[in-house]
Amino acid sequence: MESRRESEKKKLKRSEILEKKKAIDQSIKAASAQTDQLASFPPFRCFNRNGLCVRLESGRGDKLSPCMKQCIQSLLKANMEGPYGSEWAAEEKVKRREMVAPEARYIFVHSNANEMTVDDAPSPSPLLGFVHYRFTVEQEITVLYLYEIQLDSSVQGKGLGKFLMHLIELIARKNHMGALVLTVQKANSLAMKFYMSKLRFVISSISPSRVNPLVGVENNYEILCKTFDPDAKAILEVNNGD
Repeated sequence: MESRRESEKKKLKRSEILEKKKAIDQSIKAASAQTDQLASFPPFRCFNRNGLCVRLESGRGDKLSPCMKQCIQSLLKANMEGPYGSEWAAEEKVKRREMVAPEARYIFVHSNANEMTVDDAPSPSPLLGFVHYRFTVEQEITVLYLYEIQLDSSVQGKGLGKFLMHLIELIARKNHMGALVLTVQKANSLAMKFYMSKLRFVISSISPSRVNPLVGVENNYEILCKTFDPDAKAILEVNNGD
């Protein structure tokens, strides 16, 4: 009789695990299926503050034009070659692969100037920045993982970065993600301060320095998170009370 009860418990447990996995998969699929996340947040289609006027639009990795790929690569190199140093050559190859993945989602920042060419056709709008993010799973928690947020030097220091991070958090919450997660180079002290002091991110329990402090100290990056529900907080922030 005891063994039968144990068997029933195991079946119930397996059923619960499968149902949870199914719910997670459906959540990620539903979030990724939306073609324009900006549609839910019309005020965020334009940023007009501090003498800067730009417009935002959505995109995806498997729909990038050759010109857009080149613009993304150029901006990445301009901003990241310095922080990565000798590791940049290898890292650049990784980022090029990540850039065009079908699951990659983008927010592009374009100039809002309506300049005309000599042929009276709109001139190409330069890429002034972009956000690369994905809906994925970390430790059985649905998360919006921020892969990149890159801004041209000409638009930095005007509040655009904080504006974009606010938008990304809204997108994560709207799609019922448990947390917002990102990776930042330890050497990038300004970025660390921006995320942790201004935006209230914390070092996640899945960051190398938390998983294994002795080994993690050798890694040049930290994984930060901002959680939105108790389950995500318990799992992704569990080691942040020390």
